[in-house]
Amino acid sequence: MFGGLSGNGQPRRRVPVSMTGFGSAEGAVAGGRVAVEIRTVNHRHFNFSPKLPGEFAPLEGEIRERLRRDFDRGHIALFVRWTESPEAAERQPVVDLDRARQVAERLRELQNALGLSGDLSVELIARQPEVMVWSTPVALEVVWAEVEPIVAAAATDCRRMRMREGGVLGAELEARLAAIGQAADHVEILAPARLTRERNRLQQAVRELTQGVAIDETRLTQEIALFADRLDITEEIVRLRAHVAAATAALGAEKAVGKELGFLAQELGREVNTIGSKANDAEITRLVIGMKGELEKIREQLENLE
Repeated sequence: MFGGLSGNGQPRRRVPVSMTGFGSAEGAVAGGRVAVEIRTVNHRHFNFSPKLPGEFAPLEGEIRERLRRDFDRGHIALFVRWTESPEAAERQPVVDLDRARQVAERLRELQNALGLSGDLSVELIARQPEVMVWSTPVALEVVWAEVEPIVAAAATDCRRMRMREGGVLGAELEARLAAIGQAADHVEILAPARLTRERNRLQQAVRELTQGVAIDETRLTQEIALFADRLDITEEIVRLRAHVAAATAALGAEKAVGKELGFLAQELGREVNTIGSKANDAEITRLVIGMKGELEKIREQLENLE
């Protein structure tokens, strides 16, 4: 589930895990049969919501801790129901013989007192209150050793679905991260020409404003250099690439990565916004808008990633 070898003997890359899944299993418990269903959806933390028959209530803590081994995050709804009632819990009809004898004696006394004829039937005696009663059901003891394999099988089934869906999410996230990286490459190519244009524009503007007036060329060069430094986006591009690389690597990590990727998406957004604020170029602005769109889609998908 978390790696191993693929069919060609190469290491199998771990895929991220979705928080949406369903799994079920059935097995024998206490002489009956039990069905376990697990449904999971996205949640910031591990949120366990069980629906158990009364006999299973003492095992809620064990079930919760067992599921923590398979699910790091998500709303985990667990349903347990009997598909075949355990024999020990079935009630049986019981005859209270002492009560039946008392009823028969009283009926005969009534018969004699009223001078009535006829035989007393079994049906008549059995219909009298408290002669025929239902036994008290035997207290049913549900053992964790019988329940645990069924819960584990349902969790494995659910986990398998979450991994299938996570693989699709992971592929989409990788594609969107790659798109951001490609846009950053284009921005880097365009950046030097933008600085040259800005420098020439400023020099021309200063000369037009100072016609006939001597200016300190050295000071002008320094001011233009400072302005160019404020517009430089080299550091932002470097950090952006580092965040893209870290996020791509995290998608194959042997752990839940949703929170880490959420942090990296936040850092990516910060660098993209800074590049946009320094852009002062139509083509770079267009690329920044595209990167923001990819980031928004990444954030939406991360909401459902474990």
